[in-house]
Amino acid sequence: MEQLREPSTANLARPQKPASAWLLGPALVAGVAYLDPGNVAVNMSAGARFGHLLVWVVIAANVAAWLVQYLSAKLGLATGRSMAELLGERFGSRWGRILYGLQAQFVAIATDIAEVIGGAVALWILFGVPLVVGAIITVAVSTVLLLFQARRGARAFEFAIIALMLVIVLGFTYGLFVAPPDPAAVAGGLVPRFAGPDSVLLAASIMGATVMPHAIYAHSSLARDRFAVPGAPGLRRLLRATRIDVTVALAIAGSVNLAILVVAATVLPGVEGTDSLEGAHAAIERALGPAAGALFAIGLLASGLASTAVGAYAGSDIMGGLFRTKLSLIARRLLTVIPAIVLLAFQFDPTTALILSQVMLSFGIPFALVPLVWLTSRRDVMGDATNLRTTTLLGWAVTLGIVALNVALLVLQFGS
Repeated sequence: MEQLREPSTANLARPQKPASAWLLGPALVAGVAYLDPGNVAVNMSAGARFGHLLVWVVIAANVAAWLVQYLSAKLGLATGRSMAELLGERFGSRWGRILYGLQAQFVAIATDIAEVIGGAVALWILFGVPLVVGAIITVAVSTVLLLFQARRGARAFEFAIIALMLVIVLGFTYGLFVAPPDPAAVAGGLVPRFAGPDSVLLAASIMGATVMPHAIYAHSSLARDRFAVPGAPGLRRLLRATRIDVTVALAIAGSVNLAILVVAATVLPGVEGTDSLEGAHAAIERALGPAAGALFAIGLLASGLASTAVGAYAGSDIMGGLFRTKLSLIARRLLTVIPAIVLLAFQFDPTTALILSQVMLSFGIPFALVPLVWLTSRRDVMGDATNLRTTTLLGWAVTLGIVALNVALLVLQFGS
């Protein structure tokens, strides 16, 4: 485990939070990104098509995500600025900063496409609400959550998102109790292996849906907004608490994603149609009963609402840090959600839109990961909170591995 050296005075710009402050929370909010509708769809499809084969990929993806999210939080804590702000300050060219900001905004838009569509599909499943109307409702509720954050502060926003996370956990793990998996079969999925090109494609999709660019931008700004940059003893304590926070958040997210895959592998092997959210719901309902189907849909709705609120939070920080523009909350929200509503209004297939959004996200991963590792390894940025050499090497290894898998995803998706 990385140890923090004694902090220098370079990073002591703000007063220390009281020792009694509750330190957990930002990682749980960022962790919602790992429970979005894209994760649900890909894990359900992986379990239904390949059984427990890709259990090891879900676990590996969450281990990689732990390091990524810890580095992002550490960046915000040590500098008092988000990654978007730090990058915005370091671009020598105005057009370079704008072009980088454009790709980051496309990432935010792609994120909202998947999450708004997930919420819309859930409302259609539960109440028969037309998809376009469901998308508007999802956007409206997530906007209320953002207004709540703006008026009541970071802690109140955390409580709201964590409450939705609890609903997600219940909705997607209920099937484990109705149809307990075979422990030996689950253990067999821990052995790294593939079964043809389609399993490689799904493995790359799992990794791409797990480590998401907007979660990297969001976590640094969540840590910045939640904590003042502390004095020497406080920063050490906050980083120690952050490691616990990230561990708890990723343990929850990883367990839920694993539960989705295992439930599908147990009750839906070979079932057609599970590569779509509505198809997965119908299959779950047939296999486990109406209660399981309803809880799955409720979990999907909570997933869409929570993840699109966090995605919009990240988009707002990108806008301010890289474009140096202060737009109203409503204007920022419309900027990222209009594409999702337009796609549904023109009756574009929701599943296809979701898949394409995940491909778009894969393009944004290196643009977020490379600067994250670079910034946290620089003493002029981090002071004495700079990464140890081992941490930096692990960061580059994770970055290269994730980028390689996403290249494989693109090649397999479009190479034939």
